Amino acid sequence: MSASPADLIVTGCTVLVHDGDERIAFREDAAIVVREGVIEAVTTAAAAADLPATERIEARGQVAMPGLVNCHTHAPMVALRGLAEDLPTEEWFNDVVWPVESNLTGKDVELGARLACAEMIRGGVTCFADHYFHMDVVADVVTECGMRAHLGEAYFSSQGPRGRERSLEFALGHRGAAGGRITTALAPHAPYTVTDADLTATAELARAHGLPVHLHAAENRDQTDTSLARHGVTPVEVLDRTGLLDTDLLVAHGTGIIERDLPLLARTRGRTAVATAPRGYLKFAWPGTTPVRALRAIGVPVGLATDGAASNNSLDVWESMALTSLIQKSTEGDPRWLTSRQALHHATLQSARAVGLGGSIGTLAPGRRADIILVDLTGPHTRPVHDLAATLVHSARSADVRTTVVDGRVLMRDRELLTLDVPAVVGELDRRLPALIDRSHGRRIQEYDT
Repeated sequence: MSASPADLIVTGCTVLVHDGDERIAFREDAAIVVREGVIEAVTTAAAAADLPATERIEARGQVAMPGLVNCHTHAPMVALRGLAEDLPTEEWFNDVVWPVESNLTGKDVELGARLACAEMIRGGVTCFADHYFHMDVVADVVTECGMRAHLGEAYFSSQGPRGRERSLEFALGHRGAAGGRITTALAPHAPYTVTDADLTATAELARAHGLPVHLHAAENRDQTDTSLARHGVTPVEVLDRTGLLDTDLLVAHGTGIIERDLPLLARTRGRTAVATAPRGYLKFAWPGTTPVRALRAIGVPVGLATDGAASNNSLDVWESMALTSLIQKSTEGDPRWLTSRQALHHATLQSARAVGLGGSIGTLAPGRRADIILVDLTGPHTRPVHDLAATLVHSARSADVRTTVVDGRVLMRDRELLTLDVPAVVGELDRRLPALIDRSHGRRIQEYDT
């Protein structure tokens, strides 16, 4: 290690690490040395005791983990949290969400993004994959608040060629922004709102410019059944015939993936990933969930997500981790699947891979970006600890995250947000809500008809 002072040393904690076979392990009484936004070493607390550092965090009784990744969300939709409740998917879109989204301004998106980033930082999320509108504004918020993000400007074919062009312009213009903390993707909405011609053009653009693609597909079984009835192909088969399975692809939800889709996904050799957001599936009473076990068996990474707070009411990836484990046990009828250690793998390395960042985040190891969260396990609901992995997945809560670090910069310390002013955001957003939620105009940005 260098003789000059480290930028940050976190010491005295238990560190979640991955061994050579990517299995979850824990190093006790450890320390993490950070220099220029990168983890220089994971060592013992004793070895780090006399090392000079510009900033030092004593973390006794805490677990250091890789920052969580929200692999699919619509961050500014926190402004719609609780607006459309207890509705089937079609009514939720057509009667509430898409009429309200026709009112969106860049300022609404900015305030929603600020509030969402504050919520995620407090919940230990250091990176999120966002799929929404006015994405240049979201990029500005990410730059300012210090998070990491994978951003895509969403578009529908109903917008004409300009929608796809804007998505490309954003992706090329912001790729590598915020000192490399921003990565970008092309973001067609879904096969049921984007034509085959536009999906094919998107795939061609992705290959030409080296861009990934982030979209919704096979969100639920109804969409798959409708696609089969109308077109004779599943949504995944649409992705195949339009060339999208030949790109680096992030598919949101995938609860409608069926057995005939698996060979196609297997041939992508891990270039296709799926994001699962189980809380929303329960709220919409969808009959199934993401087939995590089948996807994992064919080498498709499955990352954890929340979707937008308009459907999920929360951006709590911690909850997504616990729900994924529980729902998978129930769905598979097997208490030995999904184990706590497997759930932590999905929350860390697999989520990083899902957003194309598996080589830089997702594990606390030398050479990785210093995206670190500290989880306090001294509360009564986490004691005693017989199985640390189970305690983290099934007993700990997002509110137990004490400190959040991205690229070596502390964004929250001892539950205090350092880069966002939540009261100011909430006050301004509250003043704008009447105009935002007005539906008297009768407009919709799109029609949900799968």
